[in-house]
Amino acid sequence: MSAEDLEQYESELELQLYREYKDVVGIFTYAVETERRFYLCNAVDLKVRSEGGDVYYEVSMADAWVWDMYRPARFVKSAKVLTFRDVSIEEIAHSDLEVPKPS
Repeated sequence: MSAEDLEQYESELELQLYREYKDVVGIFTYAVETERRFYLCNAVDLKVRSEGGDVYYEVSMADAWVWDMYRPARFVKSAKVLTFRDVSIEEIAHSDLEVPKPS
């Protein structure tokens, strides 16, 4: 497989992932972003932990979808992330996702 073939394959995977995201985003309540992944989920719990002077975050999610084009199954029942980096949690405004109806 040439570098060009690999690049085209990855571009197609990313487009498929984006289309899947557009199809599923409406069924989730929260968008969670860590330094490594992006998640959609319906329940999220963030805990700040401290151990030996180091602070880290423990993010627990339920009923989640993972943005990862190499992952064969993106829907997961639960996920837990431990990170020393920032975590962003946003409630999804579903009214922003609706396509306006023609007048």
